[in-house]
Formats: sequence, C-alpha cells, structure tokens
Amino acid sequence: MASLNKVTIIGNVGKDPEIRNFQSGDKVADFSVATSESWKDKATGEKKDRTEWHNVSVTNQGLIKVIESYVKKGTKIYIEGKLETQKYQKDGEDRYTTKIVLKPFNGEILLLDAKGDNAKAAPVSSHDTAKADGYAPAPFDDDGSDIPF
Repeated sequence: MASLNKVTIIGNVGKDPEIRNFQSGDKVADFSVATSESWKDKATGEKKDRTEWHNVSVTNQGLIKVIESYVKKGTKIYIEGKLETQKYQKDGEDRYTTKIVLKPFNGEILLLDAKGDNAKAAPVSSHDTAKADGYAPAPFDDDGSDIPF
C-alpha cells in the first residue's frame, strides 16, 4: 500500500525568513509559522489559547523568490508541504527536529494578507511552471465587470 506525507497549515510567520545561499547559486529559505487554537474551558468558562510553532524550509527556487519579495514577520500564509525529520548531534546526544519542507516541484504557498482594499490571496504553487520559475501572479480581483452577459 502506498503512503502519503502531506501537511497543510495556515498561520502567521514568526520572524522574517532567513535566506541562505549555497555555492551552487541555489538558495534555501527558513522561517517559522505559528498556528493557534482557542477554546472555552468547560469547567471554568475561561477562554484558553494554545500556539504551536512550525519550522518551514523551502528549497524550491521559484517559491524562494516569492518569499524574498513578499513574506515577512506577521504575514498570514497557507503552507502545503511534507514533514521531514532530521537527526543531529548536540553534546554527544542524538537529537531530532521535524520541519515542513517544500522542495523543488513540491509544495505550495498561498499569501493570505490583503495588500490594499481590493487585494485577494495570490496562490503560488510549484505545480505551475511559470510560478515555479519565480513568477508571482498579481492578486486576483474579479468583480465580474468583464462578463458580457
């Protein structure tokens, strides 16, 4: 039986993305995204909140161009990628970290912040060749005025 490794989150970027360059000329973008949930405690009636932090690593060069131009601390963002666990050593002990990764030809980013009164979310996906080459589409604003009927 086949398996599936896919994760989707919507949250806010926790700090400006860190962009690093490789000797090959390729780049990697690393940033964190916070997701929050709230609920009402049944016993006390008090509102409770919990925030989870997710580390994101992007090696898709087209998406990195979009991240460099549009993503900063506080940006509301939709991320679709896969989970990847990496092992490293610290003080002689094995440690593990799990990240959401968007590799070449894998993953999707949707910018959810409105930039101006008429702006809508602009999808940026590695599934679209033009987008993967770094082209970020203009925000979609369809008021229906160009429909001929």
